[in-house]
Amino acid sequence: MNALPTNQLGTAAPRQLTRASDERRAVGCHWPVGGAAAQQTVLENGIRVVTEEVSGVRSIAFGVLADVGPRQETPAQSGIAHLIEHLVFQGTGSRSAQQIASLMDLSGGQFGGFTTRDYTCYHATVLDEHRTYALDLLGDLLLNSIFAPGSLEREKEAILHEIALGRDTPQQRVQDLLKALAWPDHPLGRDIAGRPETVQAITREDLIYFFHRHYTPDRLIVAAAGNLEHDDVAAQVRDAFWRLLGDGERAEQPAPEQRGGVMLEAAGVSQAYFAVGIPALPYAHPDRYALYIFNQVLGGGVSSRLFRKLREERGLVYHVDADYHAYRDAGMLVVSGSTAPEQLTQVLGMVLLELWRTALGLEAVDEEELWRAKTQVRRQHLLAAECTATRMSRLAVQQLYFGNPIPAGSILDRIEAVDQAALARLGREQLAVALPRTAVAVVAPAAPHLYTAEFLEEMRAGCGIGLRR
Repeated sequence: MNALPTNQLGTAAPRQLTRASDERRAVGCHWPVGGAAAQQTVLENGIRVVTEEVSGVRSIAFGVLADVGPRQETPAQSGIAHLIEHLVFQGTGSRSAQQIASLMDLSGGQFGGFTTRDYTCYHATVLDEHRTYALDLLGDLLLNSIFAPGSLEREKEAILHEIALGRDTPQQRVQDLLKALAWPDHPLGRDIAGRPETVQAITREDLIYFFHRHYTPDRLIVAAAGNLEHDDVAAQVRDAFWRLLGDGERAEQPAPEQRGGVMLEAAGVSQAYFAVGIPALPYAHPDRYALYIFNQVLGGGVSSRLFRKLREERGLVYHVDADYHAYRDAGMLVVSGSTAPEQLTQVLGMVLLELWRTALGLEAVDEEELWRAKTQVRRQHLLAAECTATRMSRLAVQQLYFGNPIPAGSILDRIEAVDQAALARLGREQLAVALPRTAVAVVAPAAPHLYTAEFLEEMRAGCGIGLRR
């Protein structure tokens, strides 16, 4: 199922969710300005409940974030966390899949789930009068799902179609290839949906064992934002989840080390799709705010450097942008776009050169660029906070990565505190050091007279050598 779409600070915007998994950008989800201060309660079984009361609205957004995902899978189990996320909507001991779907529609709101590389989330946005029913349904799904054999086989088929669709969608395929290239021996490098052979091999017993081993109360966060009272929500969560007991296993994993290189995949497409990934900061790194601003300057909008130079001045691309993909113990600054095959090498060369020049301070961010980038990030952040689903998402993800919400107003202060010196230090100490390990993925028509993987690798490895002297 789909994640809530995110902007650069991870602020989610509402949309109707469909039954197709899709990880969105896992970038810094932050505490909104406005509304009452967040309140937190740890229930007797270890579930963390965090809420924010928002006045003047009739909606409540609930989210159950499980600290469970591809990181808990073995390579042979790849895709099992995502399959579970699908199957919990397919029937419980007291509700059939049709009854669950009917209840979701009758609420007039939105129910759904999504799997990311760090966690899985189940969420609902409903009118305040349906809050008890929404929490009861979420509790039923996570405590009483039966994983019926017939449903299992149907959802496997659905996911196989989803995997095939992803491979047929070049914008998604190039992102998957980039992560597989950069993190080949780590869960971050695997496709969230798994591989066809691993999905087909998963049994009902595998699902039940994985679910009971990892879906434990100490791994669950229940977040809510909207027209609510904290004590009331905490009591209802207690009623819905009181039977969930136990502690999950916490196997430590080494942080992934990004590898550089080039992966070129020939496909039946008319354009050349590219993604360039630079090792970047993990989610909770103290310099993350400077990286948000750097990203905005580089490719965060139609006034960014890359868009201006590649699209507005030369007409080499229709679209190009930069995104900061952040995870628990790793991060990647990703520049992606598409161009005509005959212009691919020129575009990639310009992207790599721009990265090096900006990181090394050879084309330093001036005061106007800095002001504009900070203004854009600040206003995007404030606009996204108009939605209760966004606020709920921020609460849940901050609780996961930081252990508590970031105080109201702190985000804007940290954005404003980024100056030219901070950007120069980030470029010199973080990005310039990481650029030799840049990964490049391309999905394009077979055209060896225009480009080969070997030629692109020479270009990738050679770019910046003269600049570094």
